[in-house]
Amino acid sequence: MLEGLSESLTNTMKKLAGMTVIDKKSIKEVSKEIQRALIQSDVNIKVVFALTKTIEKRALEEELPKGLSPKEHVINIVYQELVNLIGEKPEELKITNHPYKIMMLGLQGSGKTTTTGKLAKLLKKKGHSSAIVCTDTWRPAAYEQLKQLTEPLDVPVFGDPKNKDAVDLAKKGLEHFGNKYDVILVDTAGRHKEEQELLDEMAELSQVVEPDEVILVIDGTIGQQARNQAEKFKETTDIGSIIISKLDGSAKGGGALSAVAEIKAPIKFIGTGERVDDFEAFDPERFISRLLGMGDLETLIEKAAEVTSEKSDREMVDSIMSGKFTLKDMENQLEMMNKMGPIQQIMKLIPGIGSQLPANASKVTEEKLNLYKVLMHSMTNYELENPEVIKKSRINRISRGAGVTNDDVKDLLRYYSVTKKALKGMGKRNMNGQMGKLMRRMMRE
Repeated sequence: MLEGLSESLTNTMKKLAGMTVIDKKSIKEVSKEIQRALIQSDVNIKVVFALTKTIEKRALEEELPKGLSPKEHVINIVYQELVNLIGEKPEELKITNHPYKIMMLGLQGSGKTTTTGKLAKLLKKKGHSSAIVCTDTWRPAAYEQLKQLTEPLDVPVFGDPKNKDAVDLAKKGLEHFGNKYDVILVDTAGRHKEEQELLDEMAELSQVVEPDEVILVIDGTIGQQARNQAEKFKETTDIGSIIISKLDGSAKGGGALSAVAEIKAPIKFIGTGERVDDFEAFDPERFISRLLGMGDLETLIEKAAEVTSEKSDREMVDSIMSGKFTLKDMENQLEMMNKMGPIQQIMKLIPGIGSQLPANASKVTEEKLNLYKVLMHSMTNYELENPEVIKKSRINRISRGAGVTNDDVKDLLRYYSVTKKALKGMGKRNMNGQMGKLMRRMMRE
């Protein structure tokens, strides 16, 4: 998620944490690096300069809080001001009526239909039953796409590709589902860049659907242009919230988030990847924590809770972070993390680990994970509990049993070794001592 921006900001925080002297010169240096990172992510230049001016002013003029060193204080200021840049507090989706009707809007190519499926999945995780009415009469594959997305979720879809009347489809869909579901999502047709046509259809459909909430899906790759879409939408309806999609590979995602937040439009969710699970409620504090390499324990706990009932949430996170694990423990943890999402994304939720793990350790692929599982199945319980005994003769036996090479076994052992070392080091030092204390404190607040 915003890999380039995250890497730049994390490196800036590391540099700040390693400074021996915090003075006007060093603060200016940090300020320039933040400017460079944000401008490259398409954040408005005036907004960037105003942000860094505030950071500099606070860092130089504010009285040092008790218990914090000067550099901890500056890190805290950077964190707070970046949070303010993209939105001060999370906006929750509150299901108040039965059924709660949500109308989904978006320009063509915004990812609206995929996002509708993702929202249905998230609602199901939250314990809400939902159904979808497809009124997209422009794109022939829209109905089929929704069916494919929601079939594994057991979420029903009403639609008729032969019916070209969106208003008629909306009426029939609402009648079909009645009040049997907690939430009814109405997926509308996207348009090209002519926003007015989209808004005209919204007005017509709104009269029929009478939605409790209208959600605009904005493509995160458009950067600062997101402001125009959000502003026009906000002027048109009093009932509204926004989802920013495609933040996973977008170099302009920071610009889209800041542009929308600047006009105080409520961003409720963000799309963080291609999978149906790569979708989450937008929380500015959690988001910035991840961008700065601080991790996001709360999201990690929530994801862990979704895939395990054998341990409490906090115990599961403690187990991942402890560093005191065997190959058997690693097998269980990788399996859990695989269910929670892409391994590299999950590791970045753990404070400090994203910056400490080598690239080859944090970017283990699903294919590699499956290979590791095959290798572990070829080991004895004694070897899994005592990996240090796996030497040449055992490596030969394990590779033959798994039908792979000795190098594959050695690769697994290297991965286990660097991961264990990184987690153990994080448990003792948690990112450069003083900085780690601040981050842990910030995560608790």
